[in-house]
Amino acid sequence: MEKKSKPAQRTRSPDGSARDRVDSVDPYGFQRSKDFDYESYEEFMSEYLVVLTRRTIKWSKLLKGKRRVQKNVKLKRYVRKGIPNEHRALIWMAASGGQDQLEKNPGYYQSLLGAQHDPKLVETICTDLNRTFPDNVAFRKTANPCMQKALYNVLLAYGNHNPDVGYCQGMNFVAGYLLIITKDEEKSFWLMDALLGRILPDYYSPAMMGLKTDQEVLGELVKVKIPGVWQTMMDHNVMWSLVVSRWFICLYIDVLPVETVLRIWDCLFYEGSKILFRVALTLIQHQQALLQQAQSLPDVCQNFKQITQGPFVEECHTFMQKIFTEPGSLSIATLSKLRATCRSRISAEEH
Repeated sequence: MEKKSKPAQRTRSPDGSARDRVDSVDPYGFQRSKDFDYESYEEFMSEYLVVLTRRTIKWSKLLKGKRRVQKNVKLKRYVRKGIPNEHRALIWMAASGGQDQLEKNPGYYQSLLGAQHDPKLVETICTDLNRTFPDNVAFRKTANPCMQKALYNVLLAYGNHNPDVGYCQGMNFVAGYLLIITKDEEKSFWLMDALLGRILPDYYSPAMMGLKTDQEVLGELVKVKIPGVWQTMMDHNVMWSLVVSRWFICLYIDVLPVETVLRIWDCLFYEGSKILFRVALTLIQHQQALLQQAQSLPDVCQNFKQITQGPFVEECHTFMQKIFTEPGSLSIATLSKLRATCRSRISAEEH
């Protein structure tokens, strides 16, 4: 794994180790893992906090207490550089069209909760509640308030709103992240609607055609942009779905560090699904040498897991700059064309 060279002598605070100074629960409620590198994190945060402070001042000036924003070149540039957490719900709702939907449909969310519930839908959702972020203190049964109730409501409302999709695994993680950021059921519901209905069509439908298509599209992009990795996949007969389906269906949740995921989502709500490809291509391109070393199918799977860890993805600010430069141009026209080709190929294979 490529590591950034660290200075030989690290400046140490006189008062104990980084583990003593850094909270064992992150700002979003996630318990840090046993092997969490507190030293590196503290070092990174000392630089990133400077960036965050600068961005927060700029955002405050831009918003000036407004509750509405218009999409424009300046806002897009700001979003790419990261939305301060206190403004995320506002910007995600505005950029995705969720705010418009909420205002056009007053009382709709509550009416979905009050509607007749399909027992099968209720059962499926309930099965997954305890599996959703067991490492997050807000989702534990002992938490007060416990986020599981809000999660259940959002998923149930969405299943009633879109019976064609109902509920499928992966949606619990997406809804959970939305609740962590917005702390609001109704906003989380409308952001789910924006993601599943407009930004990621057909990812979570029973046939998952959109998901299958986009995995194949990534394969086609790798073939052109990173042919060595594509060849490795062919040599070991590895299907793309085996190594990247979680990237797409969980929108990088539990794949990349939380802060990095949120920075990706800032752009996902603003610019749409092509961001998912930019992230995937950057991960693959940056570690192409490692991926090409694979000698077998298990090697390939292990290496794909490895490329989502380490300083490259933890340093979210630099990583986000790279996703807009490293993969080169990626137009909506190119994606649409590839999607049409891959979709018809999958349809032909399935019939």
